Amino acid sequence: MAEKTSKTFHIAMYPWFALGHITSFVHIANKLAERGHKVSFLLPAKTQHKVEAFNLNPNFLTFTPITVPHVEGLPNGAETTNDVPVTLHPLIMTAMDRTEPDIEALLLQLKPHFVFYDFTSWLPALTRKLGIKSVVYCTVSAATMGYLLSPERKTLEKGLTGFDLLKPPEGFPTSCIKLRTHEARGLASVTTMEFGSGVSFVERLIRALTECDVMGFKTCKEIEGSYCEYLGNQFKKPVIYAGPVIPESPNMALEEQWENLLSSFEDKTVIFCAFGSECVLKKDQFQELVLGLEFTGIYFESGA
Repeated sequence: MAEKTSKTFHIAMYPWFALGHITSFVHIANKLAERGHKVSFLLPAKTQHKVEAFNLNPNFLTFTPITVPHVEGLPNGAETTNDVPVTLHPLIMTAMDRTEPDIEALLLQLKPHFVFYDFTSWLPALTRKLGIKSVVYCTVSAATMGYLLSPERKTLEKGLTGFDLLKPPEGFPTSCIKLRTHEARGLASVTTMEFGSGVSFVERLIRALTECDVMGFKTCKEIEGSYCEYLGNQFKKPVIYAGPVIPESPNMALEEQWENLLSSFEDKTVIFCAFGSECVLKKDQFQELVLGLEFTGIYFESGA
């Protein structure tokens, strides 16, 4: 247990409705709770059971379930990106935007000192009205955020094209980042797509960074200090470093099938590979992957 700080705060968190973002926020919530800070974690009601096992400090970290409004075009009961194909992710964002009245009511009740968020670009205006400080917490690298979203690109005024992304923005720290033409074109198409409530993805992110009180990054100064400083100077915001935020293993038993499988191997002889929930391989790609693993001559177990 980490030593508690002399002054503690009440922190609310409201991450994007994707399990990768939610679990990343849970990791930083645990680190803050270890130091005696009270954390109120707002998340979709039916998603709570998926992350409860990762709450390592239940005396300080509390999950607060919210009801996700239904949006036409979404399956009934859909709450997170895990429930729908990628093409419907913008509608999940629209549903999250429509929780604003409920979030305001909860914040009035909870009275936190800070709110951590990422994609809900409307939160800073709400927290200012309530006298709460807003912290945009970025779970992707500061180098990526700076390369794509620097105000030097003037994206909100003139848009963003693949050609723009072939070179870094003005003043960007020396970097080995170099996009190929097809990569830049693909990235531009993703960032400029509509992403909930008629707002483009890149506009949502830029507003989230522009309107916040503080910028937080899941990194450390030794690795990405120059990029964080660049972003802080560009957006004129103070920057905090969360560190790598390496999660502790949850104290829970494995399912019997996995316990039986893993116990048949020596310690440190098994590697777990995961592609993430948004990586959908075509049938031929999956077959090539399986064949490649077989060629290693090493045992492997596949699962959905």
